Amino acid sequence: MPENFEIANIWIFWLLPLPLLFFWLLPALRLKSASLNLPNFQKSAEYTGEKPRTAALVKRRNFFSWLGMWLIWILTLAALASPRLVEDPELKIKTSRNFLILADISFSMAEEDWEIEGQKSNRWQAVKHVLHDFIRQRKGDRMGLIFFGSSAYIQAPFTPDLETVEQLLEEADVGMAGQMTNIGKAIVKGNTMFQQDTIKTKVMLLLTDGVDSGTNILPLDAADLAVKDSILIYTIGIGDPNSRGSDLDEKTLKEISNMTGASYFRAIDTERLSEIYAELDTLEPIEYEEEEYKPVILLYQYPLGLAVLLAIVQLFIGSTMAIIKMLFKNGH
Repeated sequence: MPENFEIANIWIFWLLPLPLLFFWLLPALRLKSASLNLPNFQKSAEYTGEKPRTAALVKRRNFFSWLGMWLIWILTLAALASPRLVEDPELKIKTSRNFLILADISFSMAEEDWEIEGQKSNRWQAVKHVLHDFIRQRKGDRMGLIFFGSSAYIQAPFTPDLETVEQLLEEADVGMAGQMTNIGKAIVKGNTMFQQDTIKTKVMLLLTDGVDSGTNILPLDAADLAVKDSILIYTIGIGDPNSRGSDLDEKTLKEISNMTGASYFRAIDTERLSEIYAELDTLEPIEYEEEEYKPVILLYQYPLGLAVLLAIVQLFIGSTMAIIKMLFKNGH
């Protein structure tokens, strides 16, 4: 990920001339030291006409001493300015929708008229095979699973844990919910799940290969309830309605999707089913938002450490020079 260098407190460098201000405004430090009494000093002053006055000896630092002090000051300000490396903000997936899959697992889904990578397969195994990829790509959505046949039951409540959703999908098999196809009951069960959640954007994906055989509630009546709750229902018809033995009710599926403002798709094989999922990604795109927090690597410790090291070196050199001068003086 690209990193950009920046200084958080650039205004700190306005303090750069502060030592000069102190140097000009504050008086020199006066230290008392031993002095010699000169005989006839007062007479000499009268003779020359000069008036005695107090004076201070200002010790002058050499060039390297001044340079070291300025470098320490600049490095200290550099540390206070908080230099850092800031990574580009990532695009964070925004969880803004509940996506519910209603999957038909009635006995008709056991029909072996599909293929997976050249191998003969029943409809449900083929649907599961492609559905796994679809679920993995829905990062950011809270997904749920409802399986239906004669009855409808919740296999997975809404969760952002897509791995768990996939596992629960894999565990389901044809006939677990009965042998008939009750589409209306499945939609009502989905409505109930949505009513128990606070996320406003609600999407259903209904997959079935049959005609509704329920007696409790008709699919269109259930769809009307979904409309009142602002639920979109995308429907996918599994199989070819013109083939022998097919009882796919495309008319009802189209009406369900039209009523809710969604779309109907027909899947006659795994390739077409994959294309449908790609189209769904276009119709219901995953939403992203820029993350407010940016990863930051602080760098203040480097100029601060260098300033401390330079101060220690300067102190060591100053002490060493003082000792050498004292030894040289005592030697003479």
